[in-house]
Amino acid sequence: MNTPISPLDVLRGEVAGAVLAPGEAGFEEEAAGFNLAVRHRPALIVAAARAEDVAAAVRYARAHGLPVAVQATGHGAVQAADGALLVSTRAMRDVGVDPTGRTATVAAGCVWSDVIAAAAPYGLAPLCGAATGVGVVGFTLGGGIGPISRTFGFAADHVRRITVVTGDGVTRTVDAATEPDLFWALRGGKGGFGVVTSITVDLLPLTQLYAGGLYYAAEDAAPVLHAYREWAATLPESVTTSVAMLRLPPLPELPPQLRGRFTVHLRFAHVGAAQEGEALLAPMRAVAEPVLDAVGTIPYAAVDSIHRDPVDPLPVTAEHGMLLRDLTAETVDALLAAAGPQAQVPLAMVELRQLGGALAREPKEPNAVGGRDGAFSLLVLGAPVPELMETAVPAAVRAVADAAAPWWTGGALLNFQGGALAPQRIARVWQEETLVRLSRLRDVYDPADLFRFGHVVPRLPQVTRSH
Repeated sequence: MNTPISPLDVLRGEVAGAVLAPGEAGFEEEAAGFNLAVRHRPALIVAAARAEDVAAAVRYARAHGLPVAVQATGHGAVQAADGALLVSTRAMRDVGVDPTGRTATVAAGCVWSDVIAAAAPYGLAPLCGAATGVGVVGFTLGGGIGPISRTFGFAADHVRRITVVTGDGVTRTVDAATEPDLFWALRGGKGGFGVVTSITVDLLPLTQLYAGGLYYAAEDAAPVLHAYREWAATLPESVTTSVAMLRLPPLPELPPQLRGRFTVHLRFAHVGAAQEGEALLAPMRAVAEPVLDAVGTIPYAAVDSIHRDPVDPLPVTAEHGMLLRDLTAETVDALLAAAGPQAQVPLAMVELRQLGGALAREPKEPNAVGGRDGAFSLLVLGAPVPELMETAVPAAVRAVADAAAPWWTGGALLNFQGGALAPQRIARVWQEETLVRLSRLRDVYDPADLFRFGHVVPRLPQVTRSH
């Protein structure tokens, strides 16, 4: 008598990677991601080793009524994938560089450091984010801004081709000529259209930057932020800059002068000659004596040193992003009152990123990226204090958002939405025309609503925006 083969056994036979059920060895490790505040409890994990594994996983989920979630590094995890089929792409790490065409074709599990290492021997570099341990695909599909974005635009503006498995289990390779509507939607509409298995991006002829950070003491916060406001308005597009009020923990890996202190961190990156960069930065060096000056000529591979984002997993439970139409003296005063050194608040960071430049312009191949009308991005992160994560931390984050509300454009950057999952919150990322088009395309490519986790495009009817 033949023993019937279960659908799960069939899936295991189709997949080159591991198929893991709860309780099996490796399940918890595969489900874990960078954001420790989000713990996935999926019904099943497919640890994909190749694009065919992803397609098999989506077909299985569709046939068995399971929603699909995707994770590479888990930096962007904002919602637990409970009861889902979780596609883990972290093992898909192939990078192919075309030095003549100046492109890299990147598998779904790659992080930016993989691409930087592959491109560097050719004198090329990708348009990455502030932290090179972040996954390429999630960052790029959400738009993607980084240390040199005012010069070159959003990461999504530099995508040539995408291979994606849509809700019907079909693998599609899309570009400006093949299924252009889906290609448009994926670049800025993020993950509600399918599971991306590879992406081809432009590479830039860059080997080094004049870049880094200036750190100022708490007592200099007000003069530094007011000077930054005036100085930023004078900068050319060759400069990308941001400034953050940080409450740093007393960690031994931090420089002694920053350990356990409030500091104002000015980030600076100039694409061009070091002498030009030094002259452009000189006014901010003159405002106050930095407690640490870490700006100089760096290889592109050291781009992490500009923002110095955390590299180890940590819990992120309270995060709020919004776009500002202007940064006035009154804006600075409001932010200092809500989150400056005199405020006793459980906040890890209040960051202002200058936008404009190439970020404000549509790319040659238009895409769905929202937020091009913002002058600055404001991002507020709560401190990871376990006993305050449900009370004081979100209240402090909200207070900063309320303080900045008079200068809010009504929009936000998709990758900086944090735990904002309500449809009306996600909808604020796009202008109405873009939102309607995206929603209609979700109906085409994911009619069964398989891809419902995280920051997905809301379904019509139209939702209203609110901050």
